[in-house]
Amino acid sequence: MSWVLVMPIAVPFVTAVVAYLARNYPAGRWISLAGSALSLVASAVLMVAVLNEGVVAAQMSNWNAPFGITLVADYLSAVMVVITAITGLATAIYALGEIPEETESLGFYALFQVLIAGVTGAFLTGDLFNLYVWFEVMLIASFSLLVIGGGKERLDAGIKYVALNLVSTLVFLSGIGLLYGVTGTLNMADLREAVANAENQGLITVIAMMFMVGFGVKAAVFPLFFWLPASYHTPYFTISAVFAGLLTKVGVYALMRMFTLVFVGDVGFTHEILIWVSLLTMFTGVIGAAAQSDFRKILSFHIISQIGYMTLGLALFTPLALMGGVFYLVHHIIVKANLFFVAGLAKQYAGSTDLNRIGGLYKSAPLLAALFIIPAFSLAGFPPLSGFWAKYLIVKAALELDAWFIAFVSLLVGLLTIFSMTKIWGMAFWKPHPDGIDPTPDRAPARVTLAMMIPIIALASMTIVIGFYPEPFVQFAQTAAEQLLDPSDYVTTVLGVQP
Repeated sequence: MSWVLVMPIAVPFVTAVVAYLARNYPAGRWISLAGSALSLVASAVLMVAVLNEGVVAAQMSNWNAPFGITLVADYLSAVMVVITAITGLATAIYALGEIPEETESLGFYALFQVLIAGVTGAFLTGDLFNLYVWFEVMLIASFSLLVIGGGKERLDAGIKYVALNLVSTLVFLSGIGLLYGVTGTLNMADLREAVANAENQGLITVIAMMFMVGFGVKAAVFPLFFWLPASYHTPYFTISAVFAGLLTKVGVYALMRMFTLVFVGDVGFTHEILIWVSLLTMFTGVIGAAAQSDFRKILSFHIISQIGYMTLGLALFTPLALMGGVFYLVHHIIVKANLFFVAGLAKQYAGSTDLNRIGGLYKSAPLLAALFIIPAFSLAGFPPLSGFWAKYLIVKAALELDAWFIAFVSLLVGLLTIFSMTKIWGMAFWKPHPDGIDPTPDRAPARVTLAMMIPIIALASMTIVIGFYPEPFVQFAQTAAEQLLDPSDYVTTVLGVQP
């Protein structure tokens, strides 16, 4: 199984090298596109293997676990790799219409592929030190993409972004050191038993809180989220979309993995904190979005708000809640990346993302207006789109626990999300342009190309399919949740012995 697990990581790395060598030629963009398509094929092969085997693992260089480098995929890992590849391919297509040649010559496509490789590696790694390594790969690539092309605003955002993420990395690395000192291992499967048998469980809880803080910064949860709205509105829309879709989800994935597999000895304490963090994340994010008047800033704050739903599924720690968290994770990547794609096209038509300075997009771009409604309504939780089922599972899980306040906050945040989405619709698409301009489709900028519309249509179609035919996706999420709550197959497959 080693090649099945290696290929989703190796393909984007190889693509990055070739794309960098061709960075001064138009061929670079097509190399990136081909590599993204191959990554999707490799991730699909991995998914088939996981569906057939349940959990697949491989030890690099034939070093037995827990001493070597382990790659492992269960249902959650596999679906995150597939959705990463889908987002990567959609972004590579969208970039054809937005990224200028001078930015391509700076190595944009190489950095983009390195980012995809880093995200994929984080989902597939089976030990904590290599998770740190993949975080660093992501940080270097994402910082470079954030500031590429120059400009004071981008550099300012990049400094804030990297400074806070370096703090997160320092906390994470310190937790790794302490955990290794206590247990003598960093293999995640091996840590399950080692942590459970550790003498000083109080210290284990302290270490767990360090991991919660480190991953919480990556996931942008309350009160550690302020780096995100300060940076995500500044780069190219192509970059904003892939950041919005993937980067915070790596933090959520790490929280789900560690707080179901390793840190489960003091659930009453750690997960109670996660509940309040999740609720505050949801509420402060949606309030921040309601206060904004810029398309991308509204969407950036909504990333924060929706992260709260995902971590809430983990915090409630029931099969239904975790199923909802997994479902929400996948749904949100598709929807949020698509909304940033729509925002990019809206700027191409209107010349700005400031809602007070634009209008009339319903007339100038009716197809774009229709395509905006699909992910916007899904984000708000309108039935029968994918967001409705994601929110339904979370709220139902809360009600089953008689957690009425949690269900109330979840529904309230959904209503406030509707307010933000209708605000964008009313000001950007429906109301007349404030300057009295009545643009027509034939006046659209030359860079508004078919390449930029294709991924929007494709992702909107995925949202509709998941919404109208949720059963197979819900069943998949249910199996993923079961594997998280009972990781015996994960441990057995990695270590090769009965736990």
